[in-house]
Amino acid sequence: MRYRTLGKTGLEVSEIGFGAWGIGRQMWRGADDRESIRALHLAVDLGLTFIDTALVYGRGHSEKLIGRFLGECQERVIVATKVPPANGMWPAQGTVSEVFPPQHITSCVEQSLQNLGVEKLDLLQLHVWSQDWINQDLWYETLIDLKTSGKIGHFGVSVGDHVPETAVEIVRSGQIDTVQVIYNIFDQTAEQELFGACAENGVGVIVRVPLDEGALTGEITPKTTFAKKDWRNRYFGGDRKQRVQARVQLLSELLGEEVQTLSELALRFCLQSELVATVIPGMRSSEHVISNIENSNCPPLSQGLMRELKKHSWNKNFYSF
Repeated sequence: MRYRTLGKTGLEVSEIGFGAWGIGRQMWRGADDRESIRALHLAVDLGLTFIDTALVYGRGHSEKLIGRFLGECQERVIVATKVPPANGMWPAQGTVSEVFPPQHITSCVEQSLQNLGVEKLDLLQLHVWSQDWINQDLWYETLIDLKTSGKIGHFGVSVGDHVPETAVEIVRSGQIDTVQVIYNIFDQTAEQELFGACAENGVGVIVRVPLDEGALTGEITPKTTFAKKDWRNRYFGGDRKQRVQARVQLLSELLGEEVQTLSELALRFCLQSELVATVIPGMRSSEHVISNIENSNCPPLSQGLMRELKKHSWNKNFYSF
């Protein structure tokens, strides 16, 4: 495992992190708590030091499971979590006083501290962000107070789906330490403005959805089925499985001596940028852990392959139903 610095936080994090949405179980079917705990232990044994979760994942179940794991783990693990919008709306909608009032942020922090069984949150992120809030300081003052009191170490924002440009101004303001953003072979838009702003202001980049919810693993075909209440029934609804398969077949033509699998290609693409501190694919099993972590410490992709991958960007938003 290789390690990178998470921007101006100074935290050294594993370049492959543990995305913990799935172990919350509520929207992802097939996760088993015992296997999730085993997966967490295996990940840390293999050198992983960064876990990303959120209070809303499984209504606290993900955090509680990680808290149980932290009680068993002897290694230092950095955990990031998120404050959900008070009005429960994704993407961000409403005024900042409706979405992140001070009491809501504070109470969520207290709940996350309890769920995780820790005295201090390494990194707290606002789970949605709107550029309309940039000149409204109440959310910022609340986070500064929490940092001063020792409840949180650092804070940042999680950018809305496929709109990295909405975080450019807050990054340039110097107010936040980190930004979490979708970045993968299909959605390369974070490179246009956001990455440059992060480089100029020392903001750490956390990449989510590197495998496009499974699309970039090559395992999604028109015959793929999900459990009844699995949210991927919507994400891959209609003709989307067919469209994904067609795109992935073209990507498969790039596999060979340099890169053997689509998952490897997807993760190494994300890690190609030195601005990316850590990539957090979702993991729910030991199999996922091994498959993802083995792609750390790989050499950079060749310039020729990167040029080809640039041609595969895809303007889509499967989160919009």
